[in-house]
Amino acid sequence: MSSQIFLSVVGIALALNLLVDAWLRQRHLRYVKAHRGAVPASFASAVTLENHQKAADYVQAKADVTCWSTIADLAPAIWFIFLGGLVWVWQATDFISANIIAREVALAAALSAIGALIALPFDAYRTFVTEAKFGFNKTTPVLWAADVVKGTLLEAAIFLPFLALVFWLLRAAGEMWWVWTWVAFMTLQLSMLAIYPTFIAPLFNKFTPLPDGEVKTEIEKLLARTGFSARGLFVMDGSKRSAHGNAYFTGFGKSKRIVFFDTLLSRLTTPQIIAVLAHELGHFKRKHIVKRLVVFAIGSLAFLALAAWVMKQAWFAQAFGLPAAQFLAAPGIALIAFSLVFGPLFFLLTPLGAIYSRKHEFEADAYAAANANKQDLIDALGKLYSDNASTLTPDPLYSAYYDSHPPAPIRVAHLAAM
Repeated sequence: MSSQIFLSVVGIALALNLLVDAWLRQRHLRYVKAHRGAVPASFASAVTLENHQKAADYVQAKADVTCWSTIADLAPAIWFIFLGGLVWVWQATDFISANIIAREVALAAALSAIGALIALPFDAYRTFVTEAKFGFNKTTPVLWAADVVKGTLLEAAIFLPFLALVFWLLRAAGEMWWVWTWVAFMTLQLSMLAIYPTFIAPLFNKFTPLPDGEVKTEIEKLLARTGFSARGLFVMDGSKRSAHGNAYFTGFGKSKRIVFFDTLLSRLTTPQIIAVLAHELGHFKRKHIVKRLVVFAIGSLAFLALAAWVMKQAWFAQAFGLPAAQFLAAPGIALIAFSLVFGPLFFLLTPLGAIYSRKHEFEADAYAAANANKQDLIDALGKLYSDNASTLTPDPLYSAYYDSHPPAPIRVAHLAAM
């Protein structure tokens, strides 16, 4: 393969990525608009027409921002891959350090910073314009800025040393560097699962033990009859930033926690809260977390194995305007270059992840129906869809391609048929 053929393949993949995404989003918008005038029959008693139309308007508003952010993200990708931007940034790191690994880390940090800076104004617009327009934003500019700074510092503290380790392994571990890198990567992932609930999440939100009362008593009964043990039941101050509500598990092994957004607790009845929690328990009991972790581990190993092969090809270095000797002397550049082209090349695999996730949602719903009242879960879903302005009528093809959860009417029909 020549470098020109490779770049052509990447270019076609990038164009196909954009065209498919744009086509699906336009289908989705047309479908939502066409069904704006009537609430689906299965939600007629739970969602008002006003809220249904609000959800349709919310879909349109989010799509407008996504369109412009996608275009903005495209510019650096084209520059890095096709116009010599990667080489330019690499040369710009020359003043930082004579240590080659330090320069490779600086290159990765610079590319990440460029992407983050481009995304920042769109994130601000979503928060303070789109979310505020629909009554969801509760954060302040000061809190938002503090989150950005804390998040950036935290990522730098975790991932810059990890990248230095990876770039060292590229040299020290020989031909099997990709296996040792995978071991280090999975160790980091598992460590993050363990330390996130105790050390990281509290940096951004306040977690308080669920107070005694009817909700806690019923939750403890559910946990007892399902044989689930957790480190604690917590309420998160989600209303500090957003009016959206949710509940989730966090942690791994003995560090497992059950967390409820305060917004969710304020909106649902006790039986509905139990039904939602039973759904979340279903993910654990059906080993979805472990299964997804295994799939992720296999995928990351395949990614590194493919990277190890591609990085040795002369045409790959030439595609980025560098001699093969440069990639051999600074293999970290080659790994970074491969990560740049990986996304566009594998975009068409997106539906596989969505299909797998939706399968797990159906299984978790089935577990909830067996261990709680299915009608309570249906009623809770109606409230959550309405309160979060989630559309009840997504385009079927768009939903099949992207959505991690089944469309609302299909999900409710599936529950009702149990």
